[in-house]
Amino acid sequence: MLENGSLRNCCGLGGRGGFGFSQRGEAEAAADAEAEAAGGEAAVGAAAGAADPRPGWVVAALSSVLIFTTVVDIAGSLLVIISVFKNRKLRNSGNAFVVSLALADLVVALYPFPLVLSAIFHNGWSLGDMHCKASGFVMGLSVIGSIFNITAIAINRYCYICHSFAYDKVYSWWNTMMYVCLIWVLTVIATVPNFFVGSLKYDPRIYSCTFTQTASSYYTIAVVVIHFILPITIVSFCYLRIWILVIQVRRRVKSEVKLRLKPSDFRNFVTMFVVFVIFAFCWAPLNFIGLAVAINPSEIAPRVPEWLFVVSYFMAYFNSCLNAIIYGLLNQNFRKEYKRILMSLWVPRLLFQDTSKAGTEVHKSKPSPALNNNDQFKTETL
Repeated sequence: MLENGSLRNCCGLGGRGGFGFSQRGEAEAAADAEAEAAGGEAAVGAAAGAADPRPGWVVAALSSVLIFTTVVDIAGSLLVIISVFKNRKLRNSGNAFVVSLALADLVVALYPFPLVLSAIFHNGWSLGDMHCKASGFVMGLSVIGSIFNITAIAINRYCYICHSFAYDKVYSWWNTMMYVCLIWVLTVIATVPNFFVGSLKYDPRIYSCTFTQTASSYYTIAVVVIHFILPITIVSFCYLRIWILVIQVRRRVKSEVKLRLKPSDFRNFVTMFVVFVIFAFCWAPLNFIGLAVAINPSEIAPRVPEWLFVVSYFMAYFNSCLNAIIYGLLNQNFRKEYKRILMSLWVPRLLFQDTSKAGTEVHKSKPSPALNNNDQFKTETL
């Protein structure tokens, strides 16, 4: 997943739409380049000190968005995780990927976001090179882990709906845990190369230590393709197949009364489809800007307004707090569990009560007769 793309040299701090930055002179630019070549903390310090203060309304807007994102992200992710472990209806192999996605959202709110807020308030990075590299790495784990988990959820939904007879075998509890572990192993493998490329650096435009992949256009293109375009293509295929099957079933319902598509099955599928659509919407601008710049840096980079880059970046940040909200809005089981958990803040004993019904529907449930195409819907999975 591209976070900063090849954009360090585009939309300079005093460029078009610079959010109040003054134009930097050649001497300052040369000093920045020399400091960056020196590497280490000197480069971080030079980058942090190169920016003039932004207008107060810009600092207030960016910090407000990030504070809201951080608070909602932490609270929402914890609600999701507690809900799944507390409610037996939600404890199933499909929701293991939902918990994994919540963990990916949570880690970025616990470490990188507070450091970004510190950089905003101090108008620069003051925490040293080690925290810069570490926060960039954790942010990469979160972003790549999110897209890999969303891809795994789509594949799970595809198997659950379109190949339900084989679902229980493919997604046994042991196999599912192996899939989750594999997701995070691949996430680490995909993030580690940034240390060798030297792409984890501070970018004063977005107050973040993140990927600045200016060393190689080919690397930037590979990152966008492997971490965004390819997963989005796989997810789109899975959900397209599901939509086609759902439409076929609904058309058959009109002529065959016996066929029924359970509302819970459809709502659960729509919930994860909405998660995917919003993720793609929030991350697409930043990735396509990076891809365009990587293909033709000299022609495209000067034309990218800084405001567009900053807005697209904070859109990507904002996405991390949305999943838990979507679950609460669209899934009745999560919504009820959220209410019980919040009520337990005043009545603690409620937190230790398992309010879900008998566990006959937990891991295996009788498929609905909605589909015939060697496929049937199941129930009570997000």
